[in-house]
Amino acid sequence: MFSGSYTAIITPLKNNKVDYDAYKKIIDMQIEAGITGIVPCGSTGESATLSHEEHDEVIKKAVEFANGKLKVIAGTGSNSTAEAIRLSKHAQEVGCDGVLLVAPYYNKPTQKGLYFHYKEIANAIKIPVVLYNIQGRSAVNIEPKTIAQLANDCKNIVAVKEASGSLDQMSQVKLLAPNIDLISGDDALTVPVMSIGGTGVISVLSNILPKVVADLVNAMADKQYDKAREIHFKWLPLIKAMFMETNPIPVKTAMALMGICSDEMRLPMCSMSEAHINDLKNILKQYNLI
Repeated sequence: MFSGSYTAIITPLKNNKVDYDAYKKIIDMQIEAGITGIVPCGSTGESATLSHEEHDEVIKKAVEFANGKLKVIAGTGSNSTAEAIRLSKHAQEVGCDGVLLVAPYYNKPTQKGLYFHYKEIANAIKIPVVLYNIQGRSAVNIEPKTIAQLANDCKNIVAVKEASGSLDQMSQVKLLAPNIDLISGDDALTVPVMSIGGTGVISVLSNILPKVVADLVNAMADKQYDKAREIHFKWLPLIKAMFMETNPIPVKTAMALMGICSDEMRLPMCSMSEAHINDLKNILKQYNLI
């Protein structure tokens, strides 16, 4: 159901408010480049520092600006099951194609708790659900057995964004839940993830280079492996640069340097260090992006 290239889209800010003019410009870039869909209000979209009202409006505007030309998978995860249900119901109401649910963070639920958390949310809505496994941010790992059980018991749980960094774990997911869409949550792992049956990527890089990411995913889907490897290795230094500081600091900084939008963020996210800015500038210059 969710195959292709998806952008974990940033939330542009100006004077501490969401800059919807820049937001539309960025979404238009995605449409023009042939990206499959966008994922607003994820980690890259700084959902943690958006108010509930802003969160709802950012998702609503994403659907409006996509205008049926892109799929919209809304980030609606929370460490509160009730809050995640409310956010997910709103996403359904405004016309999203699915929701992305990060594993509950800070409270560290057991696998049993994760199962009931996701089951409650999936049963509360009708649109497709994408699980989001990223232990580095949430402190818990959604184990392959839990993913398989959820996919079996909840028919609208159709995919998992895997950002564990473990190809072994991802292989276990495909072994135990062969029908679930396995989506890479790491630009650097898109090629290997798709080689074991993954269906695409939810990308940070595609905020600045949507066509590159779309071309890479299309090449893998078309079994043009030499072309995919060529794209992968050409852009790997820039992919790595997108994580020289906590995401989305580098990608927002790059977008500002490229004249796309402001690099403004909300505390506790802050501007990039001068040393890293210089490193990022040098890399962008090597690719003739600035």
